[in-house]
Amino acid sequence: MDEHQSLSQEEPVCAAWQRTIQAVIGVFLLAGAILAVHYHEPARTDERRTDDLRTDDLKNQVQQLTLQVDLLKQEQAMPAMVLNRYRNSICYIFGVYRVGFLQQKPALRARISGTGFVVSRGLLATNRHVAEPWYGDAESNALMNKGATPQLEKLVAFFPGSSTAVNVTPAALSAYGDVAVLRVDDSQAVEQLRPLPLAGDPPNPGDLVSVVGYPMGVVGMVAKSPQAVYERLAYRRDDIGAANELAALSLIRPSATCGHLGDVVGDKLIYDAPTAHGASGGPVFNAQGQVIGVNAAFIDGFSGGTLGVSVQALRPLIAAAEKAEPHISNVDPDPSH
Repeated sequence: MDEHQSLSQEEPVCAAWQRTIQAVIGVFLLAGAILAVHYHEPARTDERRTDDLRTDDLKNQVQQLTLQVDLLKQEQAMPAMVLNRYRNSICYIFGVYRVGFLQQKPALRARISGTGFVVSRGLLATNRHVAEPWYGDAESNALMNKGATPQLEKLVAFFPGSSTAVNVTPAALSAYGDVAVLRVDDSQAVEQLRPLPLAGDPPNPGDLVSVVGYPMGVVGMVAKSPQAVYERLAYRRDDIGAANELAALSLIRPSATCGHLGDVVGDKLIYDAPTAHGASGGPVFNAQGQVIGVNAAFIDGFSGGTLGVSVQALRPLIAAAEKAEPHISNVDPDPSH
């Protein structure tokens, strides 16, 4: 009787324990399932996020490549763009000067060829050695040190599309750099011409540049003229006569060369765009078609040694020429001097 009672009392306990174990196992299984869901759901979310990030990264790469291609296209089209847009505002300059003593035959008489470009109404930018051809010339300086006096006999500008030359005179000269501003005596002749835009930001080494001008002067323009004109003018020694004929035939046309900016040192620009005598004073454009400098010189024997003067040295000359009466102003672009 006691044994049966004992068994009858143990049975509910075992059943309850089994149910408890089952319940615990069920809870563990449910918790495991919940944890598995929580574990796998972030993994899928992370996968989606990773895919989204990869898609965004690919889109960014495509956008960057598209921008680079557009930039390359812009750079390749830049020389043609500046020529087509600004050709008529870039002139060929021809001059004759002499250095001599009073009441004597000139000890030196020479011609000068250069380039200029419109920067304001009736004003052209060029080099000082074009506006004052004896500037930096060793032979002229040696004579002037002995008391000789330099003098311009003629300084004229030929513009593309114009059949006649116009007289120009120095308006503002840099006191320390090879840059100057000329005044066109007949302002009506250039009133409709578009001034070239000057860059506001300084250029950086490696930037693409294009130089526009008249390399080799009349000789260069005759060389690229039609054959009949070339045969007629090729051996003529009269540069001004040949220039007048080229103007009458609408063959005053500048040329463009391209390169890259090698360095920027103060107001000096160094680039590898090829150039030659006659291109002095021409505009140096950046990839956006803005003028960053004035072409000035080249180093013989070094293809990467073309030199220009930054537009930062040109701006005060333009301002001085715009304010001044028609006479020469010597301007120091560096306020520290």
